[in-house]
Amino acid sequence: MLFNSLDFAVFLPIVFILYWFVTNKDLKLQNALLVIASYVFYGWWDWRFLTLIVFSSIVDYTIGILLKKEEQQSKRKLLLWLSIIVNLGFLGFFKYYNFFVDNFVEAFSFFGSKIQPNTLDIILPVGISFYTFQTLSYTIDVYKRKLEPTEDIVSFLAFVSFFPQLVAGPIERATNLLPQFYKNRQFHYSKAVDGCRQILWGFFKKVVIADNCADYANQIFNSSAEHSGSTLLLGALFFTFQIYGDFSGYSDIAIGTSRLFGFDLKQNFAFPYFSRDIAEFWRRWHISLSTWFRDYLYIPLGGSRGGAWMKVRNTFIIFLVSGFWHGANWTFIVWGFLNALYFLPLLLAKRNRNNLNIVAQDSNLPSIKEIMQMGVTFGLTVLAWVFFRAENITHAWLYLKGIFNSSLLTLPTIRPTNLIVLIFVFIVLEWIGRRQQFAIEVMLLKKPKAIRWAFYMLIVALIFVFSTEKQQEFIYFQF
Repeated sequence: MLFNSLDFAVFLPIVFILYWFVTNKDLKLQNALLVIASYVFYGWWDWRFLTLIVFSSIVDYTIGILLKKEEQQSKRKLLLWLSIIVNLGFLGFFKYYNFFVDNFVEAFSFFGSKIQPNTLDIILPVGISFYTFQTLSYTIDVYKRKLEPTEDIVSFLAFVSFFPQLVAGPIERATNLLPQFYKNRQFHYSKAVDGCRQILWGFFKKVVIADNCADYANQIFNSSAEHSGSTLLLGALFFTFQIYGDFSGYSDIAIGTSRLFGFDLKQNFAFPYFSRDIAEFWRRWHISLSTWFRDYLYIPLGGSRGGAWMKVRNTFIIFLVSGFWHGANWTFIVWGFLNALYFLPLLLAKRNRNNLNIVAQDSNLPSIKEIMQMGVTFGLTVLAWVFFRAENITHAWLYLKGIFNSSLLTLPTIRPTNLIVLIFVFIVLEWIGRRQQFAIEVMLLKKPKAIRWAFYMLIVALIFVFSTEKQQEFIYFQF
């Protein structure tokens, strides 16, 4: 079920009413309602894939209980590996089976051998990369004794399948989200209003910015050989704002919806395009995934504690795995490789934690130095996004080659003025609200009620006016 669909517009009020007015006196009943609602939400695409999420949940729930009872370290490690193999086994089969088969065939063809590929017509279950990592973090934390395993299976099923963040994150840790299912939840009007405000901003990002950028980005990328360098650059910029508006918009809707039900999810985006270096960018982009890889892969590998070789090795591992997590295509691996190259000089020079505060923390405008730093970081990010968006490596290379020629200095042949103005306004609003969890969190709160509501109605109007004819899925559903 899509957030930006009529189905969800009907689904959400029904669940909200049942949650607060029918099951509100019984915590277990509330949690059971959330499980049922989440399974309906997830099964709306294809009910058959419910068996995967239920099976994965039961496996990790059972392993958690067994880990609590088991004291022998070798058996505990065996249980942990059982969870990892089951979860990553499902993920690997559905997401990467054909990729490995195709590359295996190509490798043999390179040496002159012909073999018949045995690929399968596999449908990728929506959100499998997200809930797999969420359940894995539970098992790993229980194994490390950072978390007491739950014996409340309803709460655990609700934790794994919680519908606001089930299919595209944020990837919640059990240490943060699971305990919230144990506590009685009270409806707070101010919290619900804040959630609605974040949902509204998320829809603006998705419908007004991302979907309209997608129309032009797709048009330019799909016929890139026909366009000038300036038009190709504009296409790359459109995709840059498309993926940010699309994914951070989903996160805003998910976090805001969770707040309607009394839950607090962690921030997933913190204005990453205002970053002054790539290290800061990765602290602000898809925070739940980057911290997951940091805690469960980078640090166990040794992090940055060893010598130069270990730092280089671990940096490339973390970024290459992150790229591969996004999809079974070499373009994602190259995207990860590029980001590793960007990050490595900062790490080796011990400058990767120079910019921990938000840019222009104590002023309204950035300094000249900060403008230059943001410009360089943004430019490098746009360059890497070309590989993320391209169909294959050849397409990405030709696209970049097409940008960097004399036609870069000409006017773009495609230049939608309305959209460019909207993006500019969007950047200004994001800049003004960059100190908050989301841009309009406290914007205009001290202004008269009439002004606030006029602003919100303007956003609603823009959402309806600039909604595209074709309903656009969220980009990260494919991951």
